[in-house]
Amino acid sequence: MGDFRILEVKQSVFADNDRRAEELRAGLREKKLFLLNLMSSPGAGKTTLLTRTIELLGGELKIGVMEADIDSDVDAERIAKTGARAIQLHTGGMCHLDADMTAQGLEGLRTGDLDLAILENVGNLVCPAEFDTGASKNAMILSVPEGDDKPLKYPLMFSICDVVVINKTDVLPYFDFDLEKCRKNILARNPGAKIIPVCAKTGEGVEEWAQWLREQVNIWKA
Repeated sequence: MGDFRILEVKQSVFADNDRRAEELRAGLREKKLFLLNLMSSPGAGKTTLLTRTIELLGGELKIGVMEADIDSDVDAERIAKTGARAIQLHTGGMCHLDADMTAQGLEGLRTGDLDLAILENVGNLVCPAEFDTGASKNAMILSVPEGDDKPLKYPLMFSICDVVVINKTDVLPYFDFDLEKCRKNILARNPGAKIIPVCAKTGEGVEEWAQWLREQVNIWKA
């Protein structure tokens, strides 16, 4: 048999991305720009929550949003209508963003005067969790119709997030979703996670989320 080499490509890709993410994060801290990486399944309510967030914080923070998707610009149009700066990032079929893609997005967003940049990541619970984007904090949205067992099925996603927003609490009476069981499942994977139940549609609970975000921005800029 001839000699051959085995290249651990995936490990190399992750290692390179982790280095780039740390460099990006250090640059954001120098600029005092807070970057939130927001993840969820499709339809969990990311864009609706973002519009509510901008309504609450837009008067005190300069906010920009990067909408990542495989295609379309529907979400960016919705965000732009709030008055926040918005750009659409097309991933060319990729199901996640990495640190280099995020850096390109920040450049296109023109962040010089921003306090808060939000990356609405591609909608799924697998790929985005594997790649460090260089964000200051990670957040995810779990919607009630998805079920309270998702922290058990997608442990990596829940383990890397600093805050988990449980959205669509208005439909709790119609789904087999145990809020306390879900809370325990999340904390079993990530004891330090903050958990915030909300209904982005009605606005219930969104002030607590906005307050968490406000505090994190202030800490980052201190």
